[in-house]
Amino acid sequence: MFMKVEKNSVISIHYTLKNSDGKVIDQSSEGNPLEYLHGHKNIIPGLESALINQSVGDELDVTIEPENAYGTINPSLIQEIPKEHFQGVETLEIGMRFQASTEQGPVPVVISKIEDNKVTVDGNHPLAGETLHFSVKVDAIREAGEEELANGHINSSEGCCGGGEGSQGSCGCS
Repeated sequence: MFMKVEKNSVISIHYTLKNSDGKVIDQSSEGNPLEYLHGHKNIIPGLESALINQSVGDELDVTIEPENAYGTINPSLIQEIPKEHFQGVETLEIGMRFQASTEQGPVPVVISKIEDNKVTVDGNHPLAGETLHFSVKVDAIREAGEEELANGHINSSEGCCGGGEGSQGSCGCS
């Protein structure tokens, strides 16, 4: 009997992620597939939904709109702040990342614009507002262990893209 992708199974996939311009944003490395616990919001919802009922060896191309990926751009997460708030930083550059303290806790932000004495920071995920294009191959499927089910994720620090809420890394990895 061969397994299909379903909730509470551990899935290994090889993937290539491109933006709408066809630029590769991220991909799994040869021999190192992304492994995750399916049905526990460990990858973006659109990709998780597309993988349901797939089997080992299946290949698919999936286009995922922002609402089912990293969300649309939230204008309230883009703020202009005085340059003086960056005390101790000699040179500010677009693309620099910081942690902003908010009432909801720390939020990662990136500098998106510097103008005179004002700095614009953006707290949106770097892929917010992007339509994502995945090419995926299901590499392996196995039953999750009790500890993995209790934790809601696999017991590994490997893998990348597709990261769920609160993810860190180049493309939303945790």
